[in-house]
Amino acid sequence: MRSRSLSSVAVSLMAVVLFASGCAQRTHLFNNEDLAGWKPYLGDEDVRPEAVWSVKDGVIHCKGQPNGYIRTTDVYSDYKLHVEWRWAEEPTNSGVLLHATGEDKVWPRTIEAQLQAGNAGTFILIGAGLGVTVDGKRYQDSSKEFIGISRKHDSSEKPAGQWNSYDIFCVGDKISLYVNGVLQNEATEVTRTSGWICLQSEGSPIEFRNIYIEPVK
Repeated sequence: MRSRSLSSVAVSLMAVVLFASGCAQRTHLFNNEDLAGWKPYLGDEDVRPEAVWSVKDGVIHCKGQPNGYIRTTDVYSDYKLHVEWRWAEEPTNSGVLLHATGEDKVWPRTIEAQLQAGNAGTFILIGAGLGVTVDGKRYQDSSKEFIGISRKHDSSEKPAGQWNSYDIFCVGDKISLYVNGVLQNEATEVTRTSGWICLQSEGSPIEFRNIYIEPVK
């Protein structure tokens, strides 16, 4: 009995150590208090960013208009990104922009993980010449500013007012999009592998929380 008890204690201690080491590798992009580490950009220079983006009770609140985004001030590559979102009113449009680069404008050169209601998990390539391969098909056109690649399955989103989760894996030249645990899209041979992470203002009020990245290999 004593040896089994000690073994159980050892296993429990090991689990605590592994959990602690895993948490230590997690980088929270949102500190639950303010937008430190994020830079706002709006297409309408007459609108103050704080009129669109605010933080309350550990949640980022976005009015959805005018079009724009907040982006990380740092550049990231090779990570798992976790983002939770919900629609405060009527679901419309938004997105998580990956590997964004270039000048701040609506919209920057980026690969969008779509958040348009009913289409979360769709890819949108923004910027002529960006390319990905999905299910063996190459999507790349130097004459098109926008290219969409639809999600694989029926929508796995929750109704307005409920929290959804996006788990996005960016590993080398591969991007995988999980919506509430469902693999909705996967791209390889991606032409951009690093850049800013952005959250869009592009529709109606939307809320974000629990935004963090973890390293992947």
